[in-house]
Amino acid sequence: MSGESAAESLIQIEFDEGTGPHPSPDVEQERRIAVYDLVENNIFTPREGAGRGPYTLRLRVSDNRLIFIIGTAAGASVQEITLSMSPFRSLMKDYAMVCESYFEAIKSAPRTRIEALDMGRRGLHDEGSKILKERLHGDVEIDFETARRLFTLVYVLHMRG
Repeated sequence: MSGESAAESLIQIEFDEGTGPHPSPDVEQERRIAVYDLVENNIFTPREGAGRGPYTLRLRVSDNRLIFIIGTAAGASVQEITLSMSPFRSLMKDYAMVCESYFEAIKSAPRTRIEALDMGRRGLHDEGSKILKERLHGDVEIDFETARRLFTLVYVLHMRG
């Protein structure tokens, strides 16, 4: 846990996925990597659950709302946080377009094109991570790397919702 307390972290992530189409294999792979990386190394302290971790997290998108359902490893409910997806809407569209172009480009495009798309993809991902971190401020303490991985998961849920 990179020196952080294992008690103030996520140990399990679950999804209440929509009935929309499954993401592409590339997006699904990004989700699997984000979950693995997130569980391996994260900082996650809910305001209402401080000191009661480690934590579990169930993510859901419903009615243009992103819902974080936080519990303890023992199954006790800690906190539910609901955020509007509206601040993410434009960013998600742009990110989806750049990701689609990137995944297509890695098949045959010149290296310079792939690198340019990857830079754009990373920039949008960073922007989404900052928005997510800001929106969670006051409810959950997370670091930027945790926000990046959570943004990946939010993106995948958004694509399925």
